[in-house]
Amino acid sequence: MRCTITGRNIEVTPALKKAVEDKIGKLDRYFRPDTDVNVRLSVQKEAQRIEVTIPIKGNTIRAEETSNDMYNAIDKVEEIIERQLKKYKTKLISKKQSAPQFTDAFAEEAYDDSEIKIVKSKQFAVKPMDAVEACIQMELLGHSFFVFLNAHTDEVNVVYKRSGNTYGLIEPVFE
Repeated sequence: MRCTITGRNIEVTPALKKAVEDKIGKLDRYFRPDTDVNVRLSVQKEAQRIEVTIPIKGNTIRAEETSNDMYNAIDKVEEIIERQLKKYKTKLISKKQSAPQFTDAFAEEAYDDSEIKIVKSKQFAVKPMDAVEACIQMELLGHSFFVFLNAHTDEVNVVYKRSGNTYGLIEPVFE
């Protein structure tokens, strides 16, 4: 993996850079060597924050963590990404456009995979994708909602996260 580390209101020291490369380097087993990883370190008052973005074909894997200690945040963000990858592995790998980014060993590993179920639908007055793909993208970005162009209807839709690890879908209504 190719890791790009930038700092905002913080100097990226050699020790900090090594810590990021060591922790994020643990994700090597999931991705091919030509995969780009963008890491942004920032400090605001007492909060030290790390944001990691891994663009892969058709999806973006993203995690962020804030802590009083940057090294602690680095440890936690690596765990978050690893957990996301394991949870959504079969869905990510099954998409033909994403599969080349992952290593063969990761693609062949077996993981328990829970289905995404949309439990509530609302009507409401972007890259084409279906709702399940939008839910996956929303989870990978760590957001509570995601706006997308529905590939089946060519309309703008929104998926959102509900309590109890369920999902909702908002569809437009034109009067």
